[in-house]
Amino acid sequence: MPVRVNEPRAPRRPHVLRAHGDERVDDWYWLRDRDDPEVRAYLEAENAYTEGETAHLEDLRKQLYEEIVNRVQETDVSAPVRKGAWEYFTRTIEERQYDVSCRRPVGRNELPDAFAAPGTSEGEQILLDQNELAAGHDFFALGGFAVSPDQTLLAYSADVTGAERYELRFRDLTTGADLDDVVPDVYYGLAWANDNRTVFYTRPDDAMRPWQVWRHVLGTPADDDVLVRQEDDDRFYASVGRTRTGRLVVVSFESKLTSEVWLADADEPDAPPRVVEPRVQGVEYHVEHHASPEGGDRLYVLTNADGAHNFKLMLAPTSSPGRDGWSAMIAHRPDVRLEGVEAFAGHLVVSERAEGLERIVVHDLVAGTAHTVQIPDPVYSAWVGTNLEFETTTLRFGYTSLVAPVSSYDYDLEERTTTLVKRQPVRGGYDPETYETHRVWATAPDGAKVPVSLVHRRGLPRDGSAPLLLYGYGSYEASMDPTFSSVRLSLLERGFVWAVAHVRGGGELGRDWYDQGKLANKPNTFTDFIASAEHLIAESYTSPDRLVARGGSAGGLLMGAVANARPDLFRAVVAEVPFVDCLTTILDETLPLTITEWEEWGNPVADADIYRLMKSYSPYDNVEAKEYPALLVTGGLNDPRVQYWEPAKWVAKLRATKTDDHPLLLKMEMGAGHRGPSGRYDAWRDEAFVVAFVLDQVGLAA
Repeated sequence: MPVRVNEPRAPRRPHVLRAHGDERVDDWYWLRDRDDPEVRAYLEAENAYTEGETAHLEDLRKQLYEEIVNRVQETDVSAPVRKGAWEYFTRTIEERQYDVSCRRPVGRNELPDAFAAPGTSEGEQILLDQNELAAGHDFFALGGFAVSPDQTLLAYSADVTGAERYELRFRDLTTGADLDDVVPDVYYGLAWANDNRTVFYTRPDDAMRPWQVWRHVLGTPADDDVLVRQEDDDRFYASVGRTRTGRLVVVSFESKLTSEVWLADADEPDAPPRVVEPRVQGVEYHVEHHASPEGGDRLYVLTNADGAHNFKLMLAPTSSPGRDGWSAMIAHRPDVRLEGVEAFAGHLVVSERAEGLERIVVHDLVAGTAHTVQIPDPVYSAWVGTNLEFETTTLRFGYTSLVAPVSSYDYDLEERTTTLVKRQPVRGGYDPETYETHRVWATAPDGAKVPVSLVHRRGLPRDGSAPLLLYGYGSYEASMDPTFSSVRLSLLERGFVWAVAHVRGGGELGRDWYDQGKLANKPNTFTDFIASAEHLIAESYTSPDRLVARGGSAGGLLMGAVANARPDLFRAVVAEVPFVDCLTTILDETLPLTITEWEEWGNPVADADIYRLMKSYSPYDNVEAKEYPALLVTGGLNDPRVQYWEPAKWVAKLRATKTDDHPLLLKMEMGAGHRGPSGRYDAWRDEAFVVAFVLDQVGLAA
C-alpha cells in the first residue's frame, strides 16, 4: 500500500496468545507497556503525524471552535434545586473551564442573576469553585459532591489524572475552609449519616472495581476508617447512596445480572447494615424508601424477579423487607420497561419506556390514581431531574429533543401544571423551525425493525447527495435518546443529516432489545447498524461516499466491526476511545473491569464458543488487507476503561495491513482518561477537531 509521508510505523514484535487450542499472533502486544519509552515515543509520533496531516484544517478548526463557543452562553447559571432553607445551583463563567457550585437562601422566585459574580448576590455562598481546584492540573474531575444533612459541611472528591481514583475532602460551609480530613483512593458515591460526622464511601481494588464500603468519621485519621462491607465476588460493584427521606443509607452490590441491597440506619451509622433480600443469580432489584408520619415505613422494590423481564414494582415493609413479604403495585408488562422510581410524601413518580420513548408517570398515593406527564414532541427525551426534598408536591424534570434545547420544568404533582424554570440558551439566532426531526425504521437481516432518529434542515434534497453522520452505541442497555446539541448545528447548518441508530444492545425498546444485542447475540448490534446505514442510503438520505459513522467506547467496537464488515458503506469512521481489542482484554482477568464485563460479552476464558464468537467480531483480530474508510481514532493514556493500547494497536495493525491511502489518524490524549479533556473549552476544541475531519472527508472543508 502507499506509505504517507512521515507515517509512524510501530515495529512488529510477535507475541503468541493461546486459548482453547487456538493461537493468535499479536505483533503489537508490546504497546501495552506504558512505561516503555519506545511506546511513549510511538504515541507522540502518532500525535505529531495527526497534527501534520490535519494542518490544512487549522483555520476550519478555529472557525468551528468559534461557532461552538458563540452558541453557548458562557456565563450562565443552572436552575436552582431546593433543600430545606437553601437553593443549590451552579454557575459557569466566561473563559473558565469548570463549574462553580453555589447556594442561596430560599424565598426568591426568579433565577439567580446569570451575570453576577459568584457569591456577590444577596445571601449567595460559593460552596466549591472547581476552577480553583483544577489550577495547576492538566485534568480535573469531580467525583462526589454531598452536603451534610444540617447543610453546614460539604464532602467532595476529585481526580486530577483521569484514572478515576479520587481523593475525598471535606469543607466547612460556614468558613469556606477545608477540614484536615483527607481520604485517598476512593471511588464514586458518598452518603452522609444524620450525625453530620460520618460519611460512607467506596474504595476500588487494583482492577478498578469498587469492592469495599467504608465509613469515615470527621476528625479521625483515614487509617482508622471502618470497613462496612466487602464484596469478594469479582463480578459485583459496590455503591452507596442516601434515601430522599434521610432515614437510610443504601449499600448496593450489583453485577450486570444480579443485585443485593443492604440498608443502614442513617441515625445509627455504627450499626451494621441489614440485607433487603440475599442475592439470587439473575434477579435484579433496586429500592426506594417511603416514610410515613403515621409509621409503616415501606420500600418500593423495582425488580425483574419471577420472570418480570421488563421489571415490576413491589411493596415491602422496611422492618421485614425480604422477598417473601413483597406485594405487587405495578405488574410486569411485556411492552413497557420500568426504569426508575422516585418516592415523595404523597406521590410516586415512575420512569418507564414504551415504543422507544420515555414516560414519566405520577401515582397519587392518597387518591390511588395515576397520570402521565404530557410531552409535546413525537420524538424526545424526558427524565426526572434532581429532587432533594421528600415533603414536596413539585417535581423537577428535564426535556429535550433533537431540535429543542434542554429545558428544566417544575411539575405540580397535584394540579398537573407545568412551569418552565430554565431553558438552555442558544446564541446566534437559533430557530428550531429551521430543522425537522423524525424516526424511520430499518429492517435487520433477521427481520427486526431498528429505529433510527434523524434531524436535518427543512427542504433536504432526497437525492442521496446530503452528507450524513450516523451515530451508534448498542451496549449495556444504554439508550441513545434524542437530545439537543448546539455543537451539532455546525454540521446541520452545512447541510448534514445527523442520525442515531438505536441498535440492539441498547435499551430503547426494553430489556429484550438489550438481550438481543449482548453475549451470543452481540453480532446483532453490528448488523443493525449496517442495516440502518443501508436503509438511509436506500431512502436517498445519503450515499456511501457521503456517509460518516461515529461511536465511542463500546460504540467504538461497533465502529471497528462495521469498518471490517462493510468498509464500502462509509466514507469515514470516527472511533473514540474504541474497545477494539475486545477478545484480548476480556481474556485478561488482571485488567480493570474484565471480570465484571463477562455478563455483558460472555466469558471467553471458560467458554470456547464465546471465544470463537468474540474472535469473529473483534475489530483488531479481523483487520484485513483491503480498503478501509478514512479513520479518526482517539484514546486516553490514563483511560481505566478502554486501555490506551487498544486504539494504538488497532491503528498500528491497520497501517501495516490495509491497502488504501485513505487517512488513518490516531489522536491520543496524553493527560486524560476515558472521557477525554475535562475542561469545557478543551472539550469544544476536541469536538471542533472531529467536526473538521468529518467535513474534510465529505468535501465541505472549504
